[in-house]
Amino acid sequence: MSLWEETPQTGGKKGTKRSLVVESHGLPLGIALSGANRHDIKLLEATLQSIVTAHPEGANICLDAGYVGARPIVEGMGYVAHIRGRGEEQREHGRNPEFKARRWVVEVCHSWLNRFRKLLVRYEKKAGNYLALLHFACAVIVWRQIIPVHPGLIPG
Repeated sequence: MSLWEETPQTGGKKGTKRSLVVESHGLPLGIALSGANRHDIKLLEATLQSIVTAHPEGANICLDAGYVGARPIVEGMGYVAHIRGRGEEQREHGRNPEFKARRWVVEVCHSWLNRFRKLLVRYEKKAGNYLALLHFACAVIVWRQIIPVHPGLIPG
């Protein structure tokens, strides 16, 4: 299904699902849209194809347990898949208190996108218009992280 087509409503959920690829600090690299009733694994290939930067051959991709069967897709696109099972990060944190989970970086990017009030609730009828707004918001997020407006206020 193309990103520009209307998503048919076949199930119980209404709305739009945003599938993101982010780098290690949470900056967005690519985004794909679909209906909220589609499983994440069906968006994986479109999401990886939406990456706007060049990546080295054999780049690492960290995925959660929802992508267990996606290893051939990821490796077929030239990435190395690291798929964590359910609860594996909690067990690792119990064994090693210094361990940092990697999932938070995607959640941070979703939080940054939700700060754009125009994107929080989708009012756009066409998926292409909403995707353009998301791309613009991702560009603003990257711009703000690369060139901070108030350098003294940002910790780090």
